[in-house]
Amino acid sequence: MLLTREILALEELFLCLNDYNSVSSSSVSCPTLRLLHITDNCLHDWSEVRKFGSMFPCLDTLVMSNNNLASIQDNKDILQRLFPNLRSINLNNSGLNQWEDIEKLNFFPKLEEVRLQGIPLLQAYTNAERRSLMIAQLPSVSLLNGSIVTDCEREDAERFFIRYYLHCPKEELPYRYHSLVTKYGKLEPLAEIDLRPRCQAQVEVHCEEKVQQVSIRLDQTVVELKKQLTAVVQLSTNNMRLYYIDKNSAFGPEEMKYNTRALHSYSIQDGDEILVVPKTK
Repeated sequence: MLLTREILALEELFLCLNDYNSVSSSSVSCPTLRLLHITDNCLHDWSEVRKFGSMFPCLDTLVMSNNNLASIQDNKDILQRLFPNLRSINLNNSGLNQWEDIEKLNFFPKLEEVRLQGIPLLQAYTNAERRSLMIAQLPSVSLLNGSIVTDCEREDAERFFIRYYLHCPKEELPYRYHSLVTKYGKLEPLAEIDLRPRCQAQVEVHCEEKVQQVSIRLDQTVVELKKQLTAVVQLSTNNMRLYYIDKNSAFGPEEMKYNTRALHSYSIQDGDEILVVPKTK
């Protein structure tokens, strides 16, 4: 990093694609540097990254994607002292594989923007789980992977986090879990609700004096229902009118006069009635 001693008032430094696996320390700091771009190198050990804090005390943005960084090894006091002004960090495609490393990002006192795509830790999760778990772990981050974290999204993520670890053994619970339980309480699992449309219904078919229980498919149309009922009421499809009677409605029968209308659009339930009226000549 001799370059930083030669160029006064250096604010941005790009050192990409150089196969660096170590960092040469400098006894002279560069307090003007705000942005360090050191992507696509071979930095593996945090002890090398730590040197940036001493050399660039006012560093605002650290972009080091595509380095195989294995972990963040310093404690809270050291990270606060070395990177007091770091606002943004890009660790895309690094080698981070422990939630403890994500928790340590909270020790950077001014950090508000984080990029953490393509890391081994998150490979086992769905996209929704990844984002929710990361947001819940990083309460001060307002921009995650380029997307703004809204207050509503944060609350949903934090509630999801509690439920995600609900049945985890006590000794394995992450530190963040306890603070979120203090905030929201110990939440119950969400009820599983099947919102898929019903496929069938058991209805009473009335035709003149005859009443019969019939199971009908709700994905068929009115004209298809008429074909099904020909054998029940002994009428042709052209010689019948159908009326739907909702057992829970105060309104009268509704004529099913549109042959192409799907039955599920009537919201037919078990126990409802279908009235078949022969057409008069």
